Amino acid sequence: MLGTVLLLLALAKPVCPSPSGVASRRAEALKKLLEVFGMEDPPPPPAHPKQPPQYMVDLFNTVANADGVTKNPDILEGNTVRSFLDKTHSEEMQFLFILSSVARNEKILTAELHLFRLWPRATDGPKRQHFCQVSIYQVLERSEPDAPAGKKLLATRLVSLQGSGWEVFSITQAVRDWTEDENSNRGLVVTVQGPGGSPLNTPPLRFASGRDHHESKKPMLVLFTDDGRRGASLPTAGFPGESHMPWQAPSLTRRRSPRSLDRLQPCQRHPLSVDFEEIGWSGWIISPRGYNAYHCKGSCPFPLGENMRPTNHATVQSIINALKLSEGVSSPCCVPDKLYSINLLYFDDDENVVLKQYDDMVAGSCGCH
Repeated sequence: MLGTVLLLLALAKPVCPSPSGVASRRAEALKKLLEVFGMEDPPPPPAHPKQPPQYMVDLFNTVANADGVTKNPDILEGNTVRSFLDKTHSEEMQFLFILSSVARNEKILTAELHLFRLWPRATDGPKRQHFCQVSIYQVLERSEPDAPAGKKLLATRLVSLQGSGWEVFSITQAVRDWTEDENSNRGLVVTVQGPGGSPLNTPPLRFASGRDHHESKKPMLVLFTDDGRRGASLPTAGFPGESHMPWQAPSLTRRRSPRSLDRLQPCQRHPLSVDFEEIGWSGWIISPRGYNAYHCKGSCPFPLGENMRPTNHATVQSIINALKLSEGVSSPCCVPDKLYSINLLYFDDDENVVLKQYDDMVAGSCGCH
């Protein structure tokens, strides 16, 4: 896959462009590049300036470094995290999340309702409650959401009245129902009662709504999914940074051409910058702005040393080539022998924020194969 990306980027910016066919070649290259990222068309940038949910930004920074390269591969469940904001914008404790952007081939692993708990109301009288019972219901009948047959209990627990902050409730089964039958999505209802389920005239516990509260505190649905894409290798935590550049060959005489210098230099890793702004994707990609894909270049001369990380097959091929024991056998090639994943944080077609992980996007090291 990485080789495909490198070829497409080369096509996207020809060194010597000709007047005819350049635009179509670039369009075709960018279309193929979108396929690498699992998309048919690039999402349009948000119509108005929009801040991504802080939860998604923090998750990206926990999973990846500044270039998007995975640093904690075991944090994500699946390879995609989708966030949705409430569409009702109501003061009532009813919420609706539109899930049309979830692909049919995505497997719903976990679904979470995130509600921001506000500072509790002051209560009169000598008695002050320390907890309230919060229940999350799936709406079955929109015309009668409060009737016993009009809703289904998804989660319930006691929530402290001390301080403020996010409360997370698991609603996985309801979201699976909605993705299987879009018409069954009639939203959620949240109730606040006393510790034993007793009714409260004025519940001291309140949650931020999608109407009058700051963007960073609005109700949010978060889905952890897996779209089935898997690369040939798994990412590892110890990704080498740019400070760990491979050994560079000493400078040679000027009489040699650049092409001959490439042949004389041993197989090693070289930088390859991918700039999303230059490609034209900066309007919908939040982070990173670009990344270093690296590429492998150099010779694999006989005899192959351990520093060239040869496979047994490459060693035998090198010997056959050096001794001319068989016609048409070339020397081994300098290729990536370790690949890392990258993460993109971006706006989808519906302006929801998505975190997606892509395998085999960065050459971690090179070897003779």
